Amino acid sequence: MFFKQAKQYSKFSDEELVDSYRLSHDINYVGNLYLRYTHLVLGLGIKYFKNETAANDAVMDIFVIITKELKKHKVENFKSWLYTVSKNHCLQELRKNKTITKKQDVFEVFLNNSMENNEELYLIEQTEKEELLTKLESALPELKDQQQQCVKAFYLENKSYQVIADEFGMTINDVKSNIQNGKRNLKIKLTEK
Repeated sequence: MFFKQAKQYSKFSDEELVDSYRLSHDINYVGNLYLRYTHLVLGLGIKYFKNETAANDAVMDIFVIITKELKKHKVENFKSWLYTVSKNHCLQELRKNKTITKKQDVFEVFLNNSMENNEELYLIEQTEKEELLTKLESALPELKDQQQQCVKAFYLENKSYQVIADEFGMTINDVKSNIQNGKRNLKIKLTEK
């Protein structure tokens, strides 16, 4: 990491280091603060990636993320905020690197968000998942145009609400509503089939 480690920072509280960094943008403040929790971030990375090299990469990536985010956001409790940032980063990286096909990934996300009892997902055999995926693909064209566009863009193309809103000339609330209604309608159509 590219900062000076110094004992002088040890007398500062987390909040003081965050505030000093926000005011000065001096990387030494955030760097020394991050050193206090690097072992926790590394442990979280190992838990998610099951690979020390990937976990070490995550530690570096997360440092870059927090140096940018702390400039934009007032953080009251650094340790819990760092945990959330770290967890989200690890999950995002896992999603990027999944080895299962994009459609299966999308299908499982859809099922996780749609089923009332998530334990049911684990009981479904692979052949049943493939059958349900086929039904899902055949039910998509039965949705209203805006619902179909939003569901496809969000789940199949992994686009954010903002990107979808910009692309289709909608508000973010319209996008969320179309996705929610589309999911509900797809669930109804899946149970009918």
